[in-house]
Amino acid sequence: MLNRIVSVSLLVFIAVSSVFLFCIAVLIWLVTVLFDRRLLLLHRFTSFWAALYLWVMPAWSVSVEGREKILNDQTCVVVSNHQSQLDILVAFRIFFHFKWVAKTEVFRLPLIGWNMTLNRYIRLKRGDRESIRQMFDACKKTLAQGSSVYIFPEGTRSETGIMRPFKPGAFILARQMRVPILPIVINGTKAALPKHSLNISGKHHIRVRVLDEIPYDEFRDLTPEALAEQVRDRLAREIDEHIAAGENEN
Repeated sequence: MLNRIVSVSLLVFIAVSSVFLFCIAVLIWLVTVLFDRRLLLLHRFTSFWAALYLWVMPAWSVSVEGREKILNDQTCVVVSNHQSQLDILVAFRIFFHFKWVAKTEVFRLPLIGWNMTLNRYIRLKRGDRESIRQMFDACKKTLAQGSSVYIFPEGTRSETGIMRPFKPGAFILARQMRVPILPIVINGTKAALPKHSLNISGKHHIRVRVLDEIPYDEFRDLTPEALAEQVRDRLAREIDEHIAAGENEN
């Protein structure tokens, strides 16, 4: 019963606060859009908006390791594993500039989806070839303008916690644009908020680890498929080490 009360309370708080926070986002956009071409300030505010919902949940604690490895003056393709809806909030919690690649349905959400449009995040309709082409064009333009791109290469959340095979799109993009790849490992979100569930139960520690970036020169001769497998193996080893150390999800 208590879990249900907590879950409903959080959803109500998200709904009510989003009205107020979206109004602030619109104001920031109106004031900065003419001189802040990359929408740095709006994204920073959006990161605060997302992190707020982690801060107000006493059952969730988040730690970020390796934040110093992110070079703010360098664009890259960011990739990470995907276990839960919480991964999105947790990624914002790192507080660095990027543009999301997200499925079209998310942009249709009232307030939160509208804010994603304001931020010029990149939409993708899965299985639609024209949408995939437009997504690639938008990603290339975004990288050329100095913003990193954040992609979940599994394409959708894992229900088992075991990473799905990585799709090659993010790695094709990195090779074509000759930019580094920044792998990020997220642990603990699946237990905190499983796929197809909005029920919050128990206390959970969520750990984010930013790994060393992979320079373009290290993968320029690899095929996108081989690169995808190599990066996936790297993230999988980190997850296995996390579990072996006894820090896995409760």
